[in-house]
Amino acid sequence: QVQLVESGGGLVQAGGSLRLSCTASENIFEIVTVGWYRQPPGKQRELVATINVGGITDYADSVKGRFTASRDNAKNMVFLRMISLKPEDTAVYYCHVENHWYYGANIWGQGTQVTVSS
Repeated sequence: QVQLVESGGGLVQAGGSLRLSCTASENIFEIVTVGWYRQPPGKQRELVATINVGGITDYADSVKGRFTASRDNAKNMVFLRMISLKPEDTAVYYCHVENHWYYGANIWGQGTQVTVSS
């Protein structure tokens, strides 16, 4: 079973930046679309960004222009660069293998906490 591990979260002041990383236990990022999700306190998990095998990205309106997804296939890693952070970006952030014919849709990382103080 493929495992994903996120890192890079932390506490940052509003306006600050962070870069989240997601590392896979197998070399899968060349063949899957990866989604970055977040779950704010007391709210449902929401999709914030995707990056497909061609490197094409898509973003939720709430993060467009502030978040950038990227990937390094050689290192089995994907990243989420976040700038101009706002208190409403506070959430647990997860990476996820988007629905794939072989890997399915249930591969999630354990999450990393991002807290943005005002």
